[in-house]
Amino acid sequence: MLGGGLRWLAVAGLSLALIGCGRIIPEGRVPPPVASVPVPRKPVTPAATALTAGFAAGPAISSLGLRRDDARGALLSFRTSCPRLTSRSDSSGLTQPGDWKPACAAAAKWPETEAAQFFATWFEAVRIGDGKAFVTGYYEPQIAGVRTRRPGYDVPVYGLPADLVRARPGDAPPNPNGTQPLGRYDEQGRFVPYFDRGEIEDGALMGKGLEIAWAADPVELFFLQVQGSGRLVGPDGAVMHIGYAGQNGHAYTGIGGLMRDRGLLGSGPGKYSGSMQGIMQYIHENPETGRALMRENKSYVFFREIGPDGPLGALGVPVRARDSVAADPAFVPLGAPVWLELDRGEASGLWVAQDTGGAIKGANRFDSFWGAGDTARTIAGGMSGRGEALLLLPKGTLKKLQQAR
Repeated sequence: MLGGGLRWLAVAGLSLALIGCGRIIPEGRVPPPVASVPVPRKPVTPAATALTAGFAAGPAISSLGLRRDDARGALLSFRTSCPRLTSRSDSSGLTQPGDWKPACAAAAKWPETEAAQFFATWFEAVRIGDGKAFVTGYYEPQIAGVRTRRPGYDVPVYGLPADLVRARPGDAPPNPNGTQPLGRYDEQGRFVPYFDRGEIEDGALMGKGLEIAWAADPVELFFLQVQGSGRLVGPDGAVMHIGYAGQNGHAYTGIGGLMRDRGLLGSGPGKYSGSMQGIMQYIHENPETGRALMRENKSYVFFREIGPDGPLGALGVPVRARDSVAADPAFVPLGAPVWLELDRGEASGLWVAQDTGGAIKGANRFDSFWGAGDTARTIAGGMSGRGEALLLLPKGTLKKLQQAR
């Protein structure tokens, strides 16, 4: 789910999401006006939010059994979120920026050793909808890659193309949420879909100077696109951090879901695990069909180089391993603490919503961040937890919401 504009797309509908796909191209990025044929607008469907899903009081925070280390990590992440929490609008409708200021002021001075008491003092638990949670995992991949092309490193890592834009009003029907679709304007000035994965892999962007790096393995790069950010490591140990810059506007297709529908996943002979590792194994062992399978996901992610602090979430602050989750901002104020009690003990506890993801949609849907390295990859690749979720909102929020009904 990473990098100021990532996101999260599910690989199999089972685990792994790409953070920030909703932050693809700013609405203002459109080309100069040209003559066009008006396209009838479709009615915009009102978006679902936490308010439409319903909300209710949860248990006392002091009864949740917050662990000291868990609460400490959440306090640190909450602090970094505060500048955005107190200045940006909350699309869930649950809070106003000013609601967070007292808790943020207290967080700045609160002793980390007493973090559990901080949350019990300043927050109340709120259940959204039925509170039934589904949690996947993501991580920061590390793959072989270099800045300058060399033998063995022949897979281009592309930056954001200048001709990838949103349609001008009237040139294409709007998306269901009212935004204009992504695409490009052809030589005749017509708005058309942008190049899909297969077209890009066949060279549609070659010769345009968009290569910011080169990877060694196209399969590893595919999954780095799913994650949304990662590290390229050269043979000399040089590291380049890259993050999500945009996406080509095509709908994401989870190749794990395709494999499952085709009977390729399972525990029987000749079948593969539904984890990320199992899917990658199938593609490597079946290169031709695996390449065609990846191309069925027409979505393609573009990257930019990011700083050494690591991946940035949708709030524009670094996400922290085992502390940060991606969430749907229509149901969770970004920056808010989230309590998860799951059938996966390693993912149970206190988190902070600091990111978003293309597959992370709806109430109580989260994607947990596990950092970088082999352990993170293993946990994230197999994460699929179910249980209960609670939002921690500033005390008094529930009363305000109930009075506003």
